[in-house]
Amino acid sequence: MKKITEQTETKREKITKRAEDYSRWYLDVIREASLLDDSPVKGCMIMRPYGYAIWEKIQKILDAKIKETGAENAYFPLLIPKSFLEKEAEHVAGFAKECAVVTHHRLEVNAKGKLVPAGELEEPLVIRPTSETIMYHTFANWIQSYRDLPLLINQWANVVRWEMRTRPFLRTTEFLWQEGHTAHASQAEAEQKTLQMIGVYQKFAEEFLAMPVICGKKTEAEKFAGADYTTSIEAMMQDGKALQAGTSHMLGQNFAKAFAVKFLDQAGEQKYVWQTSWGVSTRIIGALIMMHSDDNGLVLPPNIAPISVVIIPVWVTDEERINVFAKAEEISQALQQQIGLTVKIDTREGRPGPKFFEWEKKGVPVRIEIGPKDLANDSVVVVRRDTSKKETVLMADINDHVKKLLDEIQTNLFQKALEFRKAHTYNINTWEEFQKAVKAEGGFLLAPWCGQAKCEEKIKEETKATIRCLAFDQPQEVGKCVYCGEKSETRVIFAKAY
Repeated sequence: MKKITEQTETKREKITKRAEDYSRWYLDVIREASLLDDSPVKGCMIMRPYGYAIWEKIQKILDAKIKETGAENAYFPLLIPKSFLEKEAEHVAGFAKECAVVTHHRLEVNAKGKLVPAGELEEPLVIRPTSETIMYHTFANWIQSYRDLPLLINQWANVVRWEMRTRPFLRTTEFLWQEGHTAHASQAEAEQKTLQMIGVYQKFAEEFLAMPVICGKKTEAEKFAGADYTTSIEAMMQDGKALQAGTSHMLGQNFAKAFAVKFLDQAGEQKYVWQTSWGVSTRIIGALIMMHSDDNGLVLPPNIAPISVVIIPVWVTDEERINVFAKAEEISQALQQQIGLTVKIDTREGRPGPKFFEWEKKGVPVRIEIGPKDLANDSVVVVRRDTSKKETVLMADINDHVKKLLDEIQTNLFQKALEFRKAHTYNINTWEEFQKAVKAEGGFLLAPWCGQAKCEEKIKEETKATIRCLAFDQPQEVGKCVYCGEKSETRVIFAKAY
């Protein structure tokens, strides 16, 4: 993983411009917003309090949404017997190269004074890359009859996937996520759950993260290993690349047969259950950063920001300090109690300028500046993070003004991202157009595809663009495949992706 702090001390306070080096800009924003620290373990993240606070906010909101669908939270072991992964052939093939394996259960000191592995396990244990196998082994014990269905289980946990090329939040060796797993009596019910959950993710992304996404079905080549099919939400970053922000999988009966997850139906006949799984991970924070942030640092939508408003008192004398702090506390209490906002008062010593810059880099949606002159005029200065616009607002109007402003910021960030996606989505009809667009523009390329895996693979090999999804709302359109020229019945979304 490219190091977050890979800069000289003289440049530490600077954020690279997006137009100069997008990848470096992304790392700079993470560093200057104090989201992560480098880890001594390759590809792992140390989440700092502010970065983890964003994940906690995501977790709190999404957990409530998941429970509204009827799911319950549980927890399953981190260590999984290797034999469990071998029970479902497609699944083990999909994850084998990413598995971290525990082979010994202790360390001993050798003759040279070095710690060496000892106590070899009878069966190696895999650190979970995902939990289908350990969960479904348990589901087979929990489910006996149709009365036990549907079984709707969610888990908040960490997983390990040994990635070769890592990037903070987006692709890490260890990451945090939620994974939902359900079992149903019928195929129709499982398919309904698959679509319900991708809809939950879409609504969460758009309403809370201000992140417009396209919802659709993955191709066979891009689906989850072991699933009948996979649905996803796809977002466009500011460099034109796509990011898969959430998935919901229709597993069919593949794992049920591998782990003997059966039930007696109402007629007394034994049948295999139908299953789904679905999840969102900390990579969605990476999407949040790349979708909204600017050359001044992080930009957070109000609905997901850990801190809604920061109040920065300005003073010179002790008397001014006492008076300004008292008014800042009064404003803070009113915003918290009457509107329910999370407010931070920056009471540290020091010049106000660096404080303004620091909270700007952290992406706090609204900043309130208050000093002796403001007290004399019974007003404050209010600055919105998304546009940097400053306004002088009367004390009496501050609650209504801030509430309205936060709504405006949330809407503005969504609309801005949506307009960017529309401006960088192109209808492509020929292979020449496709190649030119991938090199020059990036973005989402809506192109006709014949449905053959060989064309999909050739396009990926030659351009690094993949089919992100077959969008649910894409109309049928008879045409010719952009690569081979054979009949196509719809356009699909191609893009380079994270």
